[in-house]
Amino acid sequence: MFQKLVAIEPVSLIPSAEEALHRYAKEVVLYPDVPADDEEILHRIADADAVLVSYTSCITRSVIERCPNVRYIGMCCSLYSEASANVDIACAREHGIRVLGIRDYGDRGVVEYVLHELTGLLHGFHGAPMLRDEPVEITGLKVGVVGLGVSGRMIAEALAFMGADISYFARSPKPDAEAAGMTFKPLHQLLEESEIIFTCLNKNVLLLHKEEFDLMGSGKVLFNTSIGPGFDSDALSEWLNLPNTHFFCDTKAAAGPVEDSFFDRPNVRCVNMSAGRTKQAFVLLSQKVLANIETALNEMEC
Repeated sequence: MFQKLVAIEPVSLIPSAEEALHRYAKEVVLYPDVPADDEEILHRIADADAVLVSYTSCITRSVIERCPNVRYIGMCCSLYSEASANVDIACAREHGIRVLGIRDYGDRGVVEYVLHELTGLLHGFHGAPMLRDEPVEITGLKVGVVGLGVSGRMIAEALAFMGADISYFARSPKPDAEAAGMTFKPLHQLLEESEIIFTCLNKNVLLLHKEEFDLMGSGKVLFNTSIGPGFDSDALSEWLNLPNTHFFCDTKAAAGPVEDSFFDRPNVRCVNMSAGRTKQAFVLLSQKVLANIETALNEMEC
């Protein structure tokens, strides 16, 4: 059991999970707001030996080196790689601190968001701009998915079920995807040949630059369902000047560093709310956070 566990900011646990934290620590402190800076983070951690953090704050080397009691940091947010993490995992490892994060808890909501926005574009529902001169179905659409991780695969499977022709780009061909009727293509070929393109990439992975947008050309649709942009934002803005181009993202952060006026463009659609933050996602997030705490405690007891 930990002596003191502190959530330095809201970490999106459901109430029963917050109660369950008391099974793992003698003292539990949950802060209701985001800390302003490193000094406030240090003040909140104080003498805690376990820390929970969401995606809205960073636990840097300077913080870790000044918190000698910490044995565990739980990331209540997606951990894709050390390089993209908001915790300095390398520094934590140097100090014997176990860091665990979670993944794949909000993907179903993202798939529902995609279906909602794509069918609106194809049919012109609710006065939305329509991709073609007449309503069309998903059936037969040439869809390219860039990044075939969990969310990319779920989007591909959902659209394949609806009759889309699915191509994908990943670091290497996926035999199980090929067996499911999906076709691996080099990135440039996929961008040239696809009508609807999805970037489903890890945080800080940028694959689309001016050359790639030039290959896409006009009459295309780009969805970004990554946490951050999967592209050069200036190149995206320039591409959107071409006729019949459309860009969709759920949060403004997914467009990258753009001017506020970017979202006023008629061919840009941003609902500005995370599609993955659903009731069911918070339940799954909570289960994974608690499981990670148990894993860390079991490791420390061995």
